[in-house]
Amino acid sequence: MVSSSSQIFSRSLDRSQVVPSRKLVKLPAWLEVTKPRLIPLLLATTLGGMALTEGWPLPSPRLACTLGGGALAAAAAGALNCLWEQDLDKRMKRTSSRALPSGRLSSSSVFAGAISCTLAAAVLLVSGVNCLAAGLTLLGLCSYVLLYTAFLKPRTSQNIVFGGVAGAIPPLVGASAATGHIGIGGWWLFALVMVWTPAHFWALAILLKEDYKSVGIPMLPVVKGSVFTAKAISSYARATVGLSTIGVFVLPEGALLYGILLIPFNFRLLQMVSSLIADPEDSIRAKGLFRWSILYMFGICLLLIISRLPLAVQFHNQGLDLLTNLVNSSAIAF
Repeated sequence: MVSSSSQIFSRSLDRSQVVPSRKLVKLPAWLEVTKPRLIPLLLATTLGGMALTEGWPLPSPRLACTLGGGALAAAAAGALNCLWEQDLDKRMKRTSSRALPSGRLSSSSVFAGAISCTLAAAVLLVSGVNCLAAGLTLLGLCSYVLLYTAFLKPRTSQNIVFGGVAGAIPPLVGASAATGHIGIGGWWLFALVMVWTPAHFWALAILLKEDYKSVGIPMLPVVKGSVFTAKAISSYARATVGLSTIGVFVLPEGALLYGILLIPFNFRLLQMVSSLIADPEDSIRAKGLFRWSILYMFGICLLLIISRLPLAVQFHNQGLDLLTNLVNSSAIAF
């Protein structure tokens, strides 16, 4: 049985308690509406998509244009999201002090800033990268604002399952920036981010379900409850673990090191999901899973990049030689 104190604590949590930096850092209004805390992970998965191609490492100018264009497009998407949801934010206690609902910024200035960022991103990507990367970046922006924010979020509890496509597009951008086409590696990381997203987001939604409920947003914990949501998180987490392992066969080189270092990441993810399953109403467990899921995706992208280093490639080759010799020795012994 869940203790009443745990339930009270869960109801009192807001986003600033889940992400401590929100309490420590007060952003300027113009920067706040761009949701800058979301951008680093999007850029990390962009780098991961690059690392999965034969075009890695990219020339510095193309790398800078890709990441700069991606950051500008993400900033525009964040601003348009805030613009669309300003009335909703005004009705929620934890968001009523944001720049738009509090009146620190006007709707027209935010819209003008978002359009400027979008145009700058398009120019930077078309001129410094290629049209495919630019088109995919704009597709990600439109998917987040139109598909997720405007259409899916207020209508279905599966909003993040389908709307997660917006956050999964950066690996495709990275792959296309590196080679001019996407390739199997880019599609693999796209799929991995897609199945990771519900488990990541629903852990946060458990913490904030009272806020979502108060304004009629049908997030899964609101519609089905925390127990059902924890089981859904478990299903997506297991799919994430299984899909992440396929990276061993997708990486152009250095896959052995990736596979070995991946084990503790996946073990910890499953451990934290199991802990949440045991007590889905425990805000401490939900918060821990939410935080770890962020570190998990950063870690996956870091492993992909590390696996492309010369030492990792050497480790991979020597490891395969050792395994081959052991198999041959065993065959001779029999």
